[in-house]
Amino acid sequence: MEKMPYQSELERAATMATPSTVTTTDWRASLPVLAGSNFILRELCAEDAPSLFSMPTTEEVSRFISPPPTTVEGFERFIAWTQLQREQGHYVCFGVVPSGMTTVVGLFQLRSLEAGFGSCEWGFAFGSHFWGTGLFVEGARAVLNFGVDLLGAQRFEARACVANGRGNGALRKIGAVQEGILRRSFLRDGRYHDQVLWSVLAEDWRLQRIGQDEPAVH
Repeated sequence: MEKMPYQSELERAATMATPSTVTTTDWRASLPVLAGSNFILRELCAEDAPSLFSMPTTEEVSRFISPPPTTVEGFERFIAWTQLQREQGHYVCFGVVPSGMTTVVGLFQLRSLEAGFGSCEWGFAFGSHFWGTGLFVEGARAVLNFGVDLLGAQRFEARACVANGRGNGALRKIGAVQEGILRRSFLRDGRYHDQVLWSVLAEDWRLQRIGQDEPAVH
């Protein structure tokens, strides 16, 4: 999801609601906590804004995503927007917190492409220090399980710039299927880029995850 659904002009519509500390499978009320072997995935809170601000500031992280907010306050508004969109049933955003840490080092996002989340777009971003650590693969499996089991999603779409070798390799590693090339579909710094369109179908994912250790939902 290189083109972020969040837009700065929507900031005024966001409300600074405090997320509940009680986790539940009623995801519109509050996202569940997904626990992996060395991380948790949880809903963002306002205190995550500074770590999110520092995460995409390097060129290697930001070159393949839409420009993020440019201030900590901008990320606070982004976090409020994610909560509002979740309450309305349009969008889900998990923060990645490694074991032994309290700060968010990455994001997984799901955006509904049709009513009821039958088809959705998903994306991810990680601080460069956590590339190649295995957090993405296990975290991606947790998010896909959540999407299939709790959202009822039947199709997941992901887009990655052709030049984004690491992103495309990560999607291939979890079993996503390359469907085609979206020509000149992503605008970044005044230049249009081709993107690879990837998909994961719920029926294929159910077969693939047989025998995998599934992160717990709390």
